[in-house]
Amino acid sequence: MEISKCCLLLLVSSSLYYIVCSSTVSHDGRALVIDGQRRVIFSGSIHYPRSTPEMWPDLIRKSKEGGLDAIETYVFWYGHEPRRREVVYNFEGNYDLIRFLKEVQNAGLYAILRIGPYVCAEWNYGGLPVWLYNIPGMQTRTDNQPWKDEMQNFTTLIVDKVKEERLLATQGGPIILFQIENEYGNGDIEIHYGEAGHRYINWCANMAESLVSDVPWIMCQQSDAPQPMINTCNGFSGCDAFTPNNGNSPKIWTENWTGWPKNWGYPDPHRPVEEVAFQVARFFQSNGTVQNYYMYHGGTNFGRTSGGPYIVTSYDYDAPLDEYGNIRQPKWGHLKELHASVKLMEKALTYGEVDEDHLGNGLTITKFSGEGIVPGCFLSNQNSTVDATISLQGTKYFLPAWSVSILPDCKKEVYNTAKVKTQTSIMVKKKDDAGDQSKDLRWSWKPERLHDSAKGFGSSFTVNKLLEQKTATVDASDYLWYTTNVEVSKKESITLSVNTTGHILYAFVNGRLVGSEYATGGTYNFTFERKVTFKPGKNQISLLSATVGLKNYGAFYDNVPVGIAGGPVKLIGKNNTILDLSKSNWSYTIGLDGEVRKLQLDEERWYSGVIPTKRPFTWYKTTFQAPLGSEPVVVDLLGLGKGEAWVNGNSLGRFWPNFTANPDGCKKCDYRGNFRVDKCQTACGEASQRWYHVPRSFLKRGEPNTLTLFEEAGGDPNQVNFQTVTVGTACASAGEGDVLSLSCQGGRTISSVDFATFGEPDGTCGAYVSGVCGSDEAVAISKDACLGRESCSIKISDKIGTSCAKLTSPRNLVVQVTCS
Repeated sequence: MEISKCCLLLLVSSSLYYIVCSSTVSHDGRALVIDGQRRVIFSGSIHYPRSTPEMWPDLIRKSKEGGLDAIETYVFWYGHEPRRREVVYNFEGNYDLIRFLKEVQNAGLYAILRIGPYVCAEWNYGGLPVWLYNIPGMQTRTDNQPWKDEMQNFTTLIVDKVKEERLLATQGGPIILFQIENEYGNGDIEIHYGEAGHRYINWCANMAESLVSDVPWIMCQQSDAPQPMINTCNGFSGCDAFTPNNGNSPKIWTENWTGWPKNWGYPDPHRPVEEVAFQVARFFQSNGTVQNYYMYHGGTNFGRTSGGPYIVTSYDYDAPLDEYGNIRQPKWGHLKELHASVKLMEKALTYGEVDEDHLGNGLTITKFSGEGIVPGCFLSNQNSTVDATISLQGTKYFLPAWSVSILPDCKKEVYNTAKVKTQTSIMVKKKDDAGDQSKDLRWSWKPERLHDSAKGFGSSFTVNKLLEQKTATVDASDYLWYTTNVEVSKKESITLSVNTTGHILYAFVNGRLVGSEYATGGTYNFTFERKVTFKPGKNQISLLSATVGLKNYGAFYDNVPVGIAGGPVKLIGKNNTILDLSKSNWSYTIGLDGEVRKLQLDEERWYSGVIPTKRPFTWYKTTFQAPLGSEPVVVDLLGLGKGEAWVNGNSLGRFWPNFTANPDGCKKCDYRGNFRVDKCQTACGEASQRWYHVPRSFLKRGEPNTLTLFEEAGGDPNQVNFQTVTVGTACASAGEGDVLSLSCQGGRTISSVDFATFGEPDGTCGAYVSGVCGSDEAVAISKDACLGRESCSIKISDKIGTSCAKLTSPRNLVVQVTCS
């Protein structure tokens, strides 16, 4: 089929020009059709605000090297329009969406732009700006005119901007898909909105199509998506069985969750690559053609952007590229090999006829073939406990339990989801070569001004009721002061009782901190009670309510109250006499005094000498030199309580290292069977998050950098130190006919071979306990090939392993090395 493309000659100067060629984008019931050809698309999510512009080119390059065709991102209304109808919207720094899309285009990749504008994404308030909450008559995400006016205004703004920059594929740009709304039909969310929700979805479709009609729109998890919207699938599993609601829609998996977000107080969730690969292979075996990893790079929740509540600052997500941009092995490499294997049969998958043979006990042979097409086959074993052997055209193929084999010519197996051949990297955090930098940090400090002296954001105001926190702060701060006065006739011990939807409460009486409490157990409302001695006459009660990310998901999630919303606040005296203060005269101050004065930028005099520790509401500051090299930098905040950190005025996000993870729930991981979030956890009983990413672009080379900490709960900064993240140990295994490959990163070289053997040893990478046989020969071969090199390869043949008499074919070599 001959395709003619429309190309545009753009003149930069009299001697410089470039040519931009547009593409046609459509779809049928089989696949996306780009320039007249059906395509298999591998995509990965990278959220531009969760990294820095300086990181984007490297992240995108590694994504392309990993076999991706497209980069997917949400659009974050929360950051682009922080205040309603700004004359100039925010498209600067890590919110420079246009620059990000151009980086994708420069790498030769497609883009999938999920405008939403509700995004969920574990982002604060689901990615919506909190000022929406205070618009009269507002009800988000339903047939509500104030909501539709604001949503249409922002959606139109984004579409107009990408059109102006010629970023649609039909203009020569990278965007091949848009998304409107998000996960509205998931679970029973749409049911809660009733008929108004159904009308809203139809309105969304019509509005979207009126803005762009030559690039397809998707609605994820929306089974009743009206045409021409394409409904799509999300999840860990089940998308192999998903069927679009229209015969003209291709089968698209918008979110294949590579891991899961982490909460304060919970262990680290991990999803094994064997299980991810299994589900991806099953999806393509079942006629899928567009698959997106959520996330491919998770990144960092800088500032106060994490939602939840209680989502940690790291958004690592156990993704193929880790929070800092390092390649996570074996996940990245094993999926790269999967992508290459599937691409070998792209024509068969998109044009071939499907012949499926169910053999029983979870075994299936699927063949894609047609006239003029090289046939391709998938062999799958969906049994989660029993290995199997399948015979195809006289050849037998071994399939481990819960695995899929890919045969691009229906003869030779080129890939099996359970047979991981790429290296495993154990990442380590290394202190600067100068030694323990924490001993060299010189700290200064300032106290946070509390109560009457606190100025807050704008002037204080007073009302005769307890306000919901979002109403008062509009998310200008995590903190809101509630202050009132009460007369007491005599000195008396009285119980102060505060019912709050928190998430954290600090109570002061007459300027003295009398107690604090935070929500636990996944519920975010609690009743704080303390016995307090009140003096005769006027007593001041000051309650500081703190949030840790606003709710981001669920029907009517935006209306979930936070703060001391209605209370009650009571004083309980002798004989259970109760004085309800809920309708007293309450004054409100938004935020902390140090926030308003921007102490993270303050160069004025701080207190030096011996610094106070374990003191709540304290600011600390120090200077440091950036670690040498180019490897990612983290700051270790173990020893601190809770607060926020800045480097050179750039917020690293909230910290809370003394909130330890549940000690239970970590057990040996088995990839077999559908994944659950609690299935493969690590770091039980450890700090929820100890290390915090310091992007290199935040740092100055060759001159002092400033670290500022606001310590809310009370901690000790003397243990704080900076480290770099790199590959410490690498392991690989390869069988006869394969190549064993190992590599370090950041210019580091292989300094030692720590373990090598033929056969299958006991233990795992970093903790092998015994060799099988021929270890001396295996070590000698590995040293000769690898020592002193950044990377090495060893071809496995029948000419090695000869010292191991009991080793039978096929031969297998296992090697572990140290990078330094």
